[in-house]
Amino acid sequence: SPIQVGALTDWKTLVCGSQHCGALKTNGTIWMWGRNLNGAMGDGTSTTHRSSPVQIGALTTWAQLSLGESFTTALTNAGALWAWGLNTDGQLGQENITHRSSPVQIGSLTNWRQVSSGSNSSAAIKTDGTLWTWGNNAFGGLGDGTTIHRSSPVQVGSMTNWKKVVAGDGACLAIKTDGTLWAWGRGSSGQLGDGTTTSKSSPVQIGTLTNWKDISLSLNLAYGGAVKTDGTLWTWGQNTNGQLADGTVISKSSPVQVGTLNYWRNIASGKPRGAITYIE
Repeated sequence: SPIQVGALTDWKTLVCGSQHCGALKTNGTIWMWGRNLNGAMGDGTSTTHRSSPVQIGALTTWAQLSLGESFTTALTNAGALWAWGLNTDGQLGQENITHRSSPVQIGSLTNWRQVSSGSNSSAAIKTDGTLWTWGNNAFGGLGDGTTIHRSSPVQVGSMTNWKKVVAGDGACLAIKTDGTLWAWGRGSSGQLGDGTTTSKSSPVQIGTLTNWKDISLSLNLAYGGAVKTDGTLWTWGQNTNGQLADGTVISKSSPVQVGTLNYWRNIASGKPRGAITYIE
């Protein structure tokens, strides 16, 4: 059953990776807890696990946090992009594969708007609407038309109308400002939602609809989901444990509606199984 973490009432945002969690407070500080492989906590240690929240550094300007598989990325209010933790595939964006137990800035730019970390890669959108990715690229999950790993951000195409991106297990989903839904990367279980089980190394549009609002991908299993502007909930991909919530255990390679309710607000896919949804 739910238990309260401490007694403070100034928490703002909570995110969880596969083995660690993090949160932002209203004062702009970052706090982490959980398993600390390869410095995923960012507290200067590499193997010390934390069973209660610890503050990361002394900055009070953190605005956004995303957790991958044993690594973390974050944005400041000024639009600077930072990362720490596991770096075997260049997922920290440092042009190397050196693990980091404390936050390090990715480049020097301050025009980053949104970031998402998957199993071993990340994706981010700049304020100019361009899309950038880095890290593991075994299945074309970086969307740059190759399967070459990247240890620093590379631009995906030349479009400037990307609105939101989420990274998962070797794949990405994204929504453009026109409400269209796009996917790329590993597609072996239909997790791209394009009606196939084929991997794609460049973004492909999912259907023709223009009313997609929120998206999510699992970190460790091949399924995803989305909410439309009309409040309906849709899922697709691997369904061996019923994680698509469509009443079956049959995998789907295209979006299927979950029930008939039309007041879903957002969606979050967990690890290792199941989708968590929130009703407004």
